[in-house]
Amino acid sequence: MSAAGADPTEITALLRAVGQGDRSALDRLFEQVYGELRRIARRQLRTALPAATLDTTALVHEAYLKLSGGGPWSTRDRSHFYALTAQAMRRVLIDHARRRTRQKRGGRMVALALDDLDLPVIERGEELIALDQALARLEAVDPELASLVEWRFFAGLSVEEIAELREVSDRTVKRHWRLARAFLFREMAAQGWSA
Repeated sequence: MSAAGADPTEITALLRAVGQGDRSALDRLFEQVYGELRRIARRQLRTALPAATLDTTALVHEAYLKLSGGGPWSTRDRSHFYALTAQAMRRVLIDHARRRTRQKRGGRMVALALDDLDLPVIERGEELIALDQALARLEAVDPELASLVEWRFFAGLSVEEIAELREVSDRTVKRHWRLARAFLFREMAAQGWSA
C-alpha cells in the first residue's frame, strides 16, 4: 500500500520528521501520498449525488487540514499514518453528513450496507451518523477492530491493502471484519436501524 511513485523510505523519513515537529515535512508528506489519498477519497465519493458539495479534492484537503491544524502528532509507521488519515476522513464525512442532515430532514433511507464501500454521504447522512456512534462504542471495546472499520469503510482500503499495512494475512483481516460488522449491526439495530 504505497502511493504511486512514492518512495516508502522517504515516506518513513518524512513521518519521523513530522513526529519531531517539522511542520514542512507534513506538507512534503502529503505531496508524496496525495495521489493515494485522492484514490481513497474517490472510492468514498464515487456514488454521491451530483448535488454533493464534497468532492474528492475537498475530502483530501479537509482531512489534511484536520491533521495539520490539530497540533503536534506523530506516527509509528505508514500504517499508523493511514489510520490517522482514515480517522480524519471519517470526521470530515461525519461532519458533512451532519450538516446535510440538518439542512434536509427526512425519513430514513435504505439500510446502510457495511460492505458497500462507496458510501453516498448525501443520501445516507443519518445512517452515517448512526454508524459513527456505533463505531465509537466499538472503539471503546476494541480499538483495533474500530481501526479496521475506519480503514475499510471510511478510507475504502481493500482487505489486501489492510493485510499489507497490518502485516497479517487476508484471512485474519476478513475474520476481524466479520467481527466488527457483527458488532456494528447489533449496535445499529439497537438504535432502530435495520441491517
